[in-house]
Amino acid sequence: MNWHGWTDGKYILSWQFGLQVLLSLCLVLVLHGCRPQVSVPPSTDPPVADPSVADTATVTETNTDVDPSQAETSNPADIALPPETEALVASVGPDGLFNPPRGDVRLVVISDLNGAYGSTDYDPEVDKAITLLPFWQPDMVVCSGDMVAGQNPTLSVEQLQAMWAAFDDHVAAPLRQANVPYGFTIGNHDASGAQGISGGFLFERERTVARDYWNDPAHNPGIEFVDRQDFPFYYSFKFNDIFLVAWDGSSFKIPQDKLDWVEQTLESPEAQSARIKVLLGHLPLYAITVGRDSPGEVMANADQLREMLEKHQVHTYISGHHHAYYPAHKGDLQLLHTGILGSGPRPFVGSSSSPRKALTVLDVNFADPDLTTYTTYDMQTLALIQFEELPRFISGHNGMVLRRDVEMEDLSQEERSRCEAQLSAELCRA
Repeated sequence: MNWHGWTDGKYILSWQFGLQVLLSLCLVLVLHGCRPQVSVPPSTDPPVADPSVADTATVTETNTDVDPSQAETSNPADIALPPETEALVASVGPDGLFNPPRGDVRLVVISDLNGAYGSTDYDPEVDKAITLLPFWQPDMVVCSGDMVAGQNPTLSVEQLQAMWAAFDDHVAAPLRQANVPYGFTIGNHDASGAQGISGGFLFERERTVARDYWNDPAHNPGIEFVDRQDFPFYYSFKFNDIFLVAWDGSSFKIPQDKLDWVEQTLESPEAQSARIKVLLGHLPLYAITVGRDSPGEVMANADQLREMLEKHQVHTYISGHHHAYYPAHKGDLQLLHTGILGSGPRPFVGSSSSPRKALTVLDVNFADPDLTTYTTYDMQTLALIQFEELPRFISGHNGMVLRRDVEMEDLSQEERSRCEAQLSAELCRA
């Protein structure tokens, strides 16, 4: 990756973020006046971002502590960070930002970047995420939708094009300049697939503008396509033994002919030779947040879709839309509900915890039976989000999902009864 590219271009940043970077740069100058100009060596104590989460250094499937000798609290000494990135890393505290042990492949997973309808501005957490990418050095960035702020029939073509131009300035252009591939799925605010009574798309104009933007060679996302016939709505691509499929989960229902395509794609030679299969979709299978806990806000026939994905050995379904990070599983399928970077984080169903904006670093380890490890950051504080801070299970209207490190046998009778009081015994199984 051309990480020096992060400082070559001139990209638009929100004034709030610019102020944050300016203040952080001042902190760096102070810190540099007190210590040599080198990266901080690994500490002999477990690196932590917050005293309240000092017992676990990172988020893993088994939720075990990470060996601090394998983790980094600053960027490796042989990699020069752009000044803005170094300032943000230093702003976390004297130990810098936690950097998890690197896997065979590293993805940074983001979602729901948009603001209010028609907006061409982005919240400072979006710019912060892009600025920190040289620190994490992902092999690829993955987005589970809502890159712009559409889904409004009053928006003109010119307004829609302006939104995509703003997305390009804030996100896509910096990634292209750094040669970082960008895999994504379309969200309801990008190009909703909602259909009217007659069967036509209600937001055909938005779908046309989105298709034109992504099929412009100047906006090449830099991924290795396997099938791009219906890009950007349905397509497949691969990266280093990972096979990824994006379906149009911008509305709750996928047509049968497209489901047939998904099944055929997951049985293709490229998919069969991969060591892990991942599906990208905007709407999740199961509800997890307040205000999204109803039909139409999740994929229809979730259990049948999950069973289909399990049949084809899909490991993880990455989704957005519910504006909250929740690492879950149900059956044999891992469910990564990606946190929001844009406006409107939401609380979990049945939980009093405060909503947070989040970003996940996903490391793939092919030799590990669990295959993937999540390290997730609160993007307002840059503190780690630990499993123990999240509900052990969530019982949305269409079924229970378990936190990634929890199994059904781990639930107490009181927890099971609580779910069954809300749903039914049949829906309270994971």
